[in-house]
Amino acid sequence: MPMKRGAGRGGRAGARQGQPGKPQSRKPKGSFGARESKAHSFQPQASRGNARSEGRERPKRDAFGSRDVGGARERKFEQRPRHASPEAKSAPPPPEIATGVQTVTVGADEAGMRVDRFFEARFPGLSFSHIQRIVRKGEVRVDGKRIDTKDRLTVGQQVRIPPLKLNVPKRSHLTPADEKTRDFLKSITLHEDADVMVLNKPMGLSVQGGSGTTRHVDGMLEVLRQPGPDGQRPRLVHRLDKDTAGCLLVAKTRFAAAALAKTFRTRSARKIYWALTAGVPKPRQGRISTFLAKEEREEDSFMRIAQHGEEGASHAVTYYAVVETSAQALAWVSLKPVTGRTHQLRAHMAHVGHPIVGDPKYFQIENWELPGGLQNRLHLLARRIVVPHPRGGTIDATAPLPPHMQQSWNLLGLDASRYDPIIEAPEE
Repeated sequence: MPMKRGAGRGGRAGARQGQPGKPQSRKPKGSFGARESKAHSFQPQASRGNARSEGRERPKRDAFGSRDVGGARERKFEQRPRHASPEAKSAPPPPEIATGVQTVTVGADEAGMRVDRFFEARFPGLSFSHIQRIVRKGEVRVDGKRIDTKDRLTVGQQVRIPPLKLNVPKRSHLTPADEKTRDFLKSITLHEDADVMVLNKPMGLSVQGGSGTTRHVDGMLEVLRQPGPDGQRPRLVHRLDKDTAGCLLVAKTRFAAAALAKTFRTRSARKIYWALTAGVPKPRQGRISTFLAKEEREEDSFMRIAQHGEEGASHAVTYYAVVETSAQALAWVSLKPVTGRTHQLRAHMAHVGHPIVGDPKYFQIENWELPGGLQNRLHLLARRIVVPHPRGGTIDATAPLPPHMQQSWNLLGLDASRYDPIIEAPEE
C-alpha cells in the first residue's frame, strides 16, 4: 500500500505524563468489526462519552489496569576467604556420567508439560539443541510413538529416554558472573511470588538459545535454581521474539508450570501489545482472522498468509485498536492476540498494509522513510499480561515502554496514559 514519504514530527511535541486522578482522553471512534472472513461486528455497550465518567461505570476494566511491581534487590553478604593448606589442590572436574536407556512415567506435577520442558526439568545439564536433536531423530518415544518437542504430556505416559552424557555438576555457589546475572534478573522483575515471576524482557535479548545464541533468558534462569539435590529451576511458560520487549511469564515450580501451561492452552491468558505502525489502519478497530504457515528461505524463515486446509497452516486471530495517530502517517496500535502463533502480530499488521515500524522481516513498503529521530528498531511491546494465579487470584503485570519506543512516543507527542480501547475487544 503506498504511503506518504516522511512523517516528520507530526503530532504534539513532547509526551504528557499521566497523573493520578487526571481525566482520561476521549476514546477514539470505531468498533471491532470484520477485517477478514469469519469475523463478526462488535459494538461496545457503554456510550463513548467522557472517559472520566466511563471509568467510574466500568470498575471491572479498572481492575484490568492494575499493576503489581515487585522485585526488590537481595542483600549480598561476602564470605571471608578460607586459606587452603599448601598441599590442597583444586578438585578435578567431575567425569562424564553416561546413562543408559530409561523409561520414566509422567507424574502429576509434570502433566501438561511440553516434551522439551520435561527434559529441561529432569536433566538440567542438557542443552536445548541436544533435546531437539534426540527428539527429531526419534530417540525419544512416548508410549512407543514418535513425538515433537511441542507435544504435551499426560499423567501416566511412558517416556523412553535414550542414553545421555551428563557432565554438568550441581552449582554449589554462585560465581561473580552468576551474581551479576541474578542481579540483572531481579532488576527487570515486574512481579514475583513463591510460584511465579514476570520479567520485563529487554529488546534484543533472546528468550531461548539457538544457533550462535549463548546469552538468553532461559540460560540465565539457572542462577535462580532452588537449593538442594532436587532444587527446582524456574522455567519459561511462553516466548517472545528476540526484538519484542515486555512481559515474560516464568514459572518457579513444576506445579506452577503445569497450571500456567493449561491456562495458555485454554486461552485463559489475556495479553495486550503496543505497536507503532506505518499508516493508520482502517477501520480504526477490527478483527484480523487468517491462516499462517511457516516458510523457509536460505538462512531465514517467516510466517506467510496461507489457505485453510493447507499443510502446516494454523488459524490466527488478532484484535486491534488505534489508540492515537501522528499526522496520519504513523499510528499507535494496541493489539490483543486470541491465538499465539509465531510472529502473529507482525505478520497480521503487514497483511493489512500497516507493518510495525522497525520490523526487519515484515516491513515491505517501498520508498518509505523513517521519520527523523526515530530508531530503526522493532516498535513492539508486550505491554500487559493477565492470567489466573495457580493458587488463586490473578497475576496482572504491566511493562513500561522500552527506551527506543519511549523516545518515539516523546518525539511524536503520543500520550502513554490515554485510554486503551482494546480492553473492549471481546473474549473468544
